[in-house]
Amino acid sequence: MQLEYTPEQQAFRAEVRAWMAAHVPKEPLVTLECREGFDQHVAWERTLASGNWGMVTWPEQFGGRGLDLIQWLIFEEEYFAAGGPNRANQNGIFLLGPTIMEFGTEEQKARFLPPMARGEVIWAQAWSEPGAGSDMAAIQSKAVRDGDHYVITGQKTWSSRAAFADWGFGIFRTDPESKRHKGLTFILFDLNSPGITRRPIRQLHGDTGFAELFFDEVRVPVENCLAGEGQGWNVAMATAGFERGLMLRSPGRFQATAKRLVELYREHADKASPAAREAVVQAWGAAQAYAYNTYAVAAKIMAGGKIGAEASLNKIFWSELDRAIHRTAMQLLGAAAELKRFADGSVNQWLEGYIFSLSGPIYAGSNEVQRNITAERLLGLPRVGAG
Repeated sequence: MQLEYTPEQQAFRAEVRAWMAAHVPKEPLVTLECREGFDQHVAWERTLASGNWGMVTWPEQFGGRGLDLIQWLIFEEEYFAAGGPNRANQNGIFLLGPTIMEFGTEEQKARFLPPMARGEVIWAQAWSEPGAGSDMAAIQSKAVRDGDHYVITGQKTWSSRAAFADWGFGIFRTDPESKRHKGLTFILFDLNSPGITRRPIRQLHGDTGFAELFFDEVRVPVENCLAGEGQGWNVAMATAGFERGLMLRSPGRFQATAKRLVELYREHADKASPAAREAVVQAWGAAQAYAYNTYAVAAKIMAGGKIGAEASLNKIFWSELDRAIHRTAMQLLGAAAELKRFADGSVNQWLEGYIFSLSGPIYAGSNEVQRNITAERLLGLPRVGAG
């Protein structure tokens, strides 16, 4: 295994580092979960696009740089090390974009990918429904064919970025007689279409990054269907693989946060317990291990391999790592952990990060479900109650 960077990779790292040093906002943006912060993050997406950093792995004709996955990992490391804001369009560039690349027609790629890379169209993810969270096969929202359109009725919930986004993607039942994973279709839709009602969901911190979506006979062109009618389950599983596996949570994000945790420990070392010190060491080591594993996965994909059920194991690891890092930080901060701003007026980024980390074991498929998948498909264990 080659563990050293090539001269070309080192030069690319230097290029990214220099651009980020010149452009990353000096002060943290307002939280992405409110209107003001969302607008700030969208403006940042467009700043990134001005340097052609919107999605570096995509082909140039779709707004990317045509780089490989190792270069993407380098980019992500430098991005988060520089304090780059969370991406407003992560649902688009990390989930839907690769899905369109794999399943979309040439017309769909040309239509949807460049505006996504430029930050001009922000995407919401609309999977979950009441009674159909991690179990997407239980989806009941309907899309009935009417000429050149689908007419959609139903409800989605916990739709990330849907409170403010421009477009959404989800799966809908196009065969009313179908059961479970059959008869589902993957459809893209304009969130400002007549008949769509957004109801923001207020979270623990009072902001509304998620929303419920209500569809009342919403007409969507058939051309917005990916991979053909009835293929929604296969497409969604590929999207879920991107979400749980390589793209959604790059190791650079956790390496940067673990480094901040080490710095926080040093500031509070005189009052920290031996257990807190051990937790900091474990968090830093886990972030490094995640990075090494992700490089191995990237190399496998570049050699023609695929991400399978391993994505479930990956999702468990990064979601629990995120929670452990932020829980340790809150313990180190003590009573100050609950303040939105510290005594010096600086924003307590640990608090928002901690609240968000609590959702990690739930979104992208609950960790309990991912453990079942790992047990059955990776370890070959029998299903509970089977035989």
